[in-house]
Amino acid sequence: MRVLIVAFSGSIHAARWVDQIADQGWDLHLFPSLDHGDVHPAFRSVTVHHSAYAPSLSEGRDLKLRGFSVGNPRLAGFTRSFIRRVFPDYRADQLRRVIRRIKPDIVHAMEFQSAGYLTLQAKRTFAGQFPPWIVTNWGSDLLLFGRLADHKERVREVLRACDYYSCECERDVTLARSMGYTGVVLPLVPAGGGFDLDRLYSLRCAASPSTRKVIMLKGYQGWAGRGLVGLRALERCSDLLSGYRLMIYSAGEDIRIAAELFQQDTGVETTVLPERVPHEQMLAFHAQARLSIGLSISDAISISLLETMAMGSFPIQSHTSCADEWIVDGESGLLVPPNDPDVVEVAIRKALADDGLVDRASEANWKTLRSRLDRSQLKADVVRMYNDVAKRTFATG
Repeated sequence: MRVLIVAFSGSIHAARWVDQIADQGWDLHLFPSLDHGDVHPAFRSVTVHHSAYAPSLSEGRDLKLRGFSVGNPRLAGFTRSFIRRVFPDYRADQLRRVIRRIKPDIVHAMEFQSAGYLTLQAKRTFAGQFPPWIVTNWGSDLLLFGRLADHKERVREVLRACDYYSCECERDVTLARSMGYTGVVLPLVPAGGGFDLDRLYSLRCAASPSTRKVIMLKGYQGWAGRGLVGLRALERCSDLLSGYRLMIYSAGEDIRIAAELFQQDTGVETTVLPERVPHEQMLAFHAQARLSIGLSISDAISISLLETMAMGSFPIQSHTSCADEWIVDGESGLLVPPNDPDVVEVAIRKALADDGLVDRASEANWKTLRSRLDRSQLKADVVRMYNDVAKRTFATG
């Protein structure tokens, strides 16, 4: 089978997805939806179609690179910039040519606003039969962008043009149908695939969550993230934070400044983690945490939430994600509005005061992941999904 995946080439989630099928003997191709010339180190056994690239990218890696080979990364970046200015539709044209040349059995666009729109543009002017097209909803593709004036119609166009729709949440199935999608909905699978649960179990801290003295905060702050709301709520709980250490990850400059002031004002030891932390180290931090906070105005199933659950930390998560499909509010986690520090403060106080709650949640969440997130089982489901699409076992319409 030949599969062409259109996705962010720098994304660990896309790399983990492809890793699930890298040992099937299939001919795998990756067309970067954003043409930056980078490839995440976790990608393997795939042919990558850049516009211009530096050959050094593939050294020591199981990758094949296609496009214009340019001497060094800086010159390659200049070449890509030049091509975009002179030929603004070049990538859609290149995608169309790649599809004609390699004749994939399946085209899979992972994410709407880059991969989906790009694939739609290529399909509009494609001569002949376009291959079966899967589009996968990531995070806020429908829940947020599907409501915005600049994206609303394009999101619906993608849904009308694709053959198969995949997502992580039942919520997004309902959204897709409400936006006019009438095709086949594929089985629900997290965008990053499953977890090696045996390995994760070995990383879990032996100490019960109620004895841990670390709080994790996702520091995203921007168009979706609301890390500053979480930090404000923690500041209002400072009377309970003596002896605790706050660790903030995925933080931008605004959060870094706020975190420095938070530490000065509260006396709570605060660490802002570097931008790129090795995955196992991040898991180890969650394994030291009593509770982990993640707030955003829109998301699907947050990978950081699943990692929190796996490591036994108590999740406090915004209700705008699909967390309610994985945890029971008030029992195995607490769901909160992303913009209200008052409600988030109440949730933090509850999680800090109730030892039994956080310990019971740890056990319940592990059972949930055992039944729903085992990598070997989900890998088999994904392989079966591709085989069924290629054989047209699923009937569209």
